[in-house]
Amino acid sequence: MLVFFSNKKCSRQTGHLVSAEKSCLLPIAYCLLMQSIVECVPNFSEGRKTETVERLAQAIASVPTACVLDRHSDPDHNRSVITFVASAEMIVEAALRAVALAAELIDMRQHVGVHPRLGATDVLPFVPIRGVTMDQCIALAHEAGERIARELAIPVYFYEQAALREDRRNLEDVRRGALELLRQEIAVEPKRAPDVGPSQVHETAGAIAVGARPFLIAFNINLRTADVVVAKNIARVVRARGGGLRFVKALGFALSTRGLAQVSMNLVNYEATGIEQAYNAVRREAERAGVEILSTEIVGLVPAKALDKSAEYFQKLENFSEDKIFENRLRACE
Repeated sequence: MLVFFSNKKCSRQTGHLVSAEKSCLLPIAYCLLMQSIVECVPNFSEGRKTETVERLAQAIASVPTACVLDRHSDPDHNRSVITFVASAEMIVEAALRAVALAAELIDMRQHVGVHPRLGATDVLPFVPIRGVTMDQCIALAHEAGERIARELAIPVYFYEQAALREDRRNLEDVRRGALELLRQEIAVEPKRAPDVGPSQVHETAGAIAVGARPFLIAFNINLRTADVVVAKNIARVVRARGGGLRFVKALGFALSTRGLAQVSMNLVNYEATGIEQAYNAVRREAERAGVEILSTEIVGLVPAKALDKSAEYFQKLENFSEDKIFENRLRACE
């Protein structure tokens, strides 16, 4: 199949832009510059085996126009987040290769980690970046979900803006009780039936949530305490669902490998509620509990305009570099 751009076309087979008037080939980078660009951020239920995460990244990168921007693994969460971009025409293929490989390599019957999850690939969101609308990303999410159900026999739940049911718009509602509860309810509770795919979880790969959403910032705050109850209480106060900050989702986790507790947040509209606001809210609650903030962390990438390098949270960021800025990583791909 060929995708046309005025007098040029981009070959799905080679990923090169081919002039309709000449036989010359232009590189993939030019293809990316010319095309719509979509971001995809699959979360995999493996954060301890680096070789598995490497193979997943390689599967993504094997698809023309796909470029892996970032990888983040956490052994306590036992979870890895891979951020990549590709043309709108190739993004689903890149995502499918990774989901299929994860289904082979990750056995959810053996998985243990503090982060709630549904399957080997827990979530698969599509994000519009350049020259593509949210409606188009919704269509891509539906295409990916239908292929996952059909080709891999994994039950699929559509969430956020790709949701087919209002009660599945919020990921936390889709993932409530995690895989363990879903195994019990999927075949007997109509409200837990998948949007597409079999009404039973895949024996090893579990289930998957596929969505479309705006750019999200994953921001964690590590507390100088091992008491996870403190982190959970803070998360309950600051998250939107508990009457806290708008557009903030938060959970509290124990990081047993580090002897710390963590408030893990998703800022789903960082322009309305930014990193500094989230940090200050957590700091206030931590002070009330008599606990210090040890460090902060960004999972995945962050837009440049979302950062304030003079802010307190920035001074506490772990392992931060200019490579964590989304625009820098995208420029490196182009």
